[in-house]
Amino acid sequence: MSSRRLVLLAALLCATQAWAGAAWAQAPFITVASTTSTEQSGLFGHLLPAFKAATGIEVRVVAVGTGQALKIGERGDADVLLVHDRAAELRFVAEGWGVGRRDVMYNDFILVGPAADPAGIGGGKDAVAAFMRVAAAKAPFVSRGDDSGTNAAERRIWRDAGIDPKAAGAAWYKDIGGGMGAALNTAAALDAYTLADRGTWLSFANRRGLVIAVEGDRHLFNQYGVMLVNPARHPAVKAELGRQFINWLVSDAGQQAIGEYRIGGEPLFAPNVDVGPEGTRTN
Repeated sequence: MSSRRLVLLAALLCATQAWAGAAWAQAPFITVASTTSTEQSGLFGHLLPAFKAATGIEVRVVAVGTGQALKIGERGDADVLLVHDRAAELRFVAEGWGVGRRDVMYNDFILVGPAADPAGIGGGKDAVAAFMRVAAAKAPFVSRGDDSGTNAAERRIWRDAGIDPKAAGAAWYKDIGGGMGAALNTAAALDAYTLADRGTWLSFANRRGLVIAVEGDRHLFNQYGVMLVNPARHPAVKAELGRQFINWLVSDAGQQAIGEYRIGGEPLFAPNVDVGPEGTRTN
């Protein structure tokens, strides 16, 4: 190839790269801080292409525990939060960090454990009683310990059981400080019990000897909420684009997309923009 053609090719390549860089810079996007359960379950992989096709807006997800997501929102490092610790979310809004919180979907938590079931809780529907039996049996229990929505739900159940295994330094209680996938992997390796969200469980391949031990208790209801980070606190928040995402999630199209997401024919999340636990209206 002649030197002239090489120069022309290099110039064309530079121009193409510059155009691509400019297009990337101009493409509208928002940052959503959300939970590991929404990402690891595959929900975002299902929802976000449909949202981008409808609006042209790209969503960049930061997947962490709910507690960490709320801290990201407090710093103004995200535009929208999609999380699952209703009490913490309401405090977040009351303190002025977030606005326009909406219930958007739910699923449930399940207590999973080894098929051998050393605590004798299999088939139960009382989460508090099951936790008490796990503690009495000193059966291995894996806690996420990451201030996530799942971890908050676990702490509430231990509190209702009148037990604080972490404070007591219980050797059977394994606090890993990790996400849902890590907790399930650890529980599978140790033949331990753990509290999981159903969505991640259904998409989790490395179950080994783990089975569902307890489900169906009201303590295990798992509500997800979405909200905009308050642009009055953080002017850099992309309020208009963020509201478009929230409005799409709670629209008929968004709610239908949530309900259509399934693994093995089983839905992972149920849309409930208007209906909360036991049929109460939330919006």
